Amino acid sequence: MSVRRLALVAIAATPLVLGGCLAKTAFDVATAPVRVAGRAVDMATTSQSEADEARGREIRRREERLGRLQRQMCIRDSREAVAVRREIDALLPAIPVEPERDD
Repeated sequence: MSVRRLALVAIAATPLVLGGCLAKTAFDVATAPVRVAGRAVDMATTSQSEADEARGREIRRREERLGRLQRQMCIRDSREAVAVRREIDALLPAIPVEPERDD
């Protein structure tokens, strides 16, 4: 009888022991779509700092190109200088002007 009684106690205690596991699993299943959607939104959107960094890189790239073109202006003949000047004129509006400081 003691084996039978032990088996009966084990069967009766099983829901109590597994209840926490089942509740956690049900919670994980219920919240999974929200977590997945949140990650998708994070991946699909650009934060302000990321946008600022990208804009800064683009401005630096344009400034570097402008510097190369200005150096080329000094060593080119007149026909090539005209083409370089046109490219400089096209780049200048895309580079923001820094305000003058009163130091």
